[in-house]
Amino acid sequence: MRVTPGASRDQVEGTSVDSGGMRRLRIRLAAPPVDGKANDALIRFLAKRWRLPKSALEISSGATSRNKIITIHGDPETISAVIEADL
Repeated sequence: MRVTPGASRDQVEGTSVDSGGMRRLRIRLAAPPVDGKANDALIRFLAKRWRLPKSALEISSGATSRNKIITIHGDPETISAVIEADL
């Protein structure tokens, strides 16, 4: 996931492929990258968008980077269907 904080509004921009060939979801957030505010906003935004509890999402890598890996806890088939329907 590629996150850009400090945007005018929260939105999903789509997907892109990075230099390593990894497909990433691109997200813009209005929250500033200060004191974890953008990370908290990211979890709230994704939980609301995917209709999941916030507790089901965690930033497992990249807490201080724009490139993040999000771990989603729950039934893999259900989660996959929700995310694919959103893209």
